[in-house]
Amino acid sequence: MPDSTKVVVINTTPLIALTAAIGNLDVLRSLYTRVVVPYEVAEEIRAGGREAFGLDVFEQASWLEIKPNPIILQPYLRNSLDRGEASVIQTALQESLHLVCIDEMVGRRIARLSGLNLTGSIGILLKAKSMGYPLSIPEALDRMRAHGIWLSQSVIRFALEHD
Repeated sequence: MPDSTKVVVINTTPLIALTAAIGNLDVLRSLYTRVVVPYEVAEEIRAGGREAFGLDVFEQASWLEIKPNPIILQPYLRNSLDRGEASVIQTALQESLHLVCIDEMVGRRIARLSGLNLTGSIGILLKAKSMGYPLSIPEALDRMRAHGIWLSQSVIRFALEHD
């Protein structure tokens, strides 16, 4: 059986936040053997057109496993979350993958209730730093905020305390 502990299904906001934080998505490649991007998430990234922030970085990351077709969403997911978050959770459940990367609070709560393990943008940055990836957490947080990524004070405090 494949090692699903090194696989993550990722949502739109973390892809954008990581691009803002460090300028690329290579940190994901260094942590996971597979990074699964549901079709709906890829659509959200591409929705802003060619000038959308992070689109170039996303398109250059040829190693991302972008699902080619939409997934059929369970009604409770479709009615509770946006399409990206719902598709991340549905993809993980359908493919028996255990880790999802979601930043939004409601999506995280529903992922937990669905029995999934969670990480987010900050969790990925902290894990990467602890494994020797060269980055400054305070600088990454500053760049995220400069690009309009909203972070609560408790998330900022957690990141700085665990840096």
